Amino acid sequence: MAYNAGFMCGFGLSGSVWTCDGVPLSVIAAAVGTPAYVYSAATIRDRIGAFSAGFASYPHAIHYGLKANSNLAVVRVVRAAGALVDANSGGEIDVALRAGYAPGDIILTGVGKTPAEIDQAVALGVKAINAESAGELDRIAAVARARQTVARVALRVNPDVVADSHPHISTGLSTHKFGVPIREARAIARQAGARAELAFVGLHVHVGSQMLGLEPLRQAANAVVGLARELRDDHVTMEHVDLGGGLGIAYDGEEVPSADQYAAALIEIVRPSGLTLVVEPGRAIVGAAGVLLTSVVDVKPQPGGKKWFVVLDAGMSELMRPALYGAYHRIVCVEPRAADPVVCDVVGPICESSDVFGVDRLLPLPTVGAVVAVLDAGAYGSAMASNYNRHPLPAEVMVDAGAWRVVRRRQTIDDQLACEE
Repeated sequence: MAYNAGFMCGFGLSGSVWTCDGVPLSVIAAAVGTPAYVYSAATIRDRIGAFSAGFASYPHAIHYGLKANSNLAVVRVVRAAGALVDANSGGEIDVALRAGYAPGDIILTGVGKTPAEIDQAVALGVKAINAESAGELDRIAAVARARQTVARVALRVNPDVVADSHPHISTGLSTHKFGVPIREARAIARQAGARAELAFVGLHVHVGSQMLGLEPLRQAANAVVGLARELRDDHVTMEHVDLGGGLGIAYDGEEVPSADQYAAALIEIVRPSGLTLVVEPGRAIVGAAGVLLTSVVDVKPQPGGKKWFVVLDAGMSELMRPALYGAYHRIVCVEPRAADPVVCDVVGPICESSDVFGVDRLLPLPTVGAVVAVLDAGAYGSAMASNYNRHPLPAEVMVDAGAWRVVRRRQTIDDQLACEE
């Protein structure tokens, strides 16, 4: 549905009304109901453009991390904007193919690849399979041998680097399940490079997510480039170093490195190697490109009368991050409220005490039926949604150049029960 051709890019106030690319969020909520995710195509393009410009001075490839948001419409916008993809499962490979990607555009990552996923990736001939262990390399080689082909592999290295992020989204310490210890990586890579069934194409590292500083990324890059130099001395050739993703976004006004600063830091380290630089941004591309629209279903005072509960129709089943990580998201009323701000705990309807979106938030006290937006929900929002308490998966909407359309209809109870006897 078209609304306003002279749109403002992204999410923000237009007068006193919150809009997405010129479309009032209240218009979308009225048309499709709540809960609903809304995405800004312009913001996705802008973020990919920023990364492309930042890395333009050096041979590179930007592989969008599908785990952040694999809605088919989102992935098609990503592809049209020029980014390739990083998949973490066979299902994400299927989404990438359906979005128009060729197998050579896809890197398969993932700490526990099933036999079916390995067979799928080898049969397709994806750009690289980021292997997690010597045993996984053996399994990939066996599939390639059975198929009489050569599988392109990279080795994921665990550099034992502190990511300075939430423990649940840090992945680069020796105690984490990801990759092989860097002290063992040289021997494993040498063995992989000598196998006829494998084409050893690179090294991979990813130390965490939502990082607000560059130092952990520099440490990981230095470790991997140093390993690449050692392997070159061993006559093991490769094409690229894959430095993963992890760059954060400003959920609460934090200072975050720009795409230019991020690129400059990595290029400086990789340039002497002459290897192509691969990165896998996910959150940094789609995080700020989405919001969750949700309606107030109850407002009630807390004991003592100094605080209020604002109960929403969306909860941890729609947006897991606050319950899982204690993550912060800004919460705003999509239309103006002529009321003084009061202290609110903004909570969901799920039968769990952890189902809380925000504690001690100052909001004009909303009325039942009012629509609020949970901002910066484009990454790890719909991708982590569930049917807990039999909640249907929410509708999803794409706004593009002042027009909007539903890109995922709201799930029904019949959809949920279709696979059950």
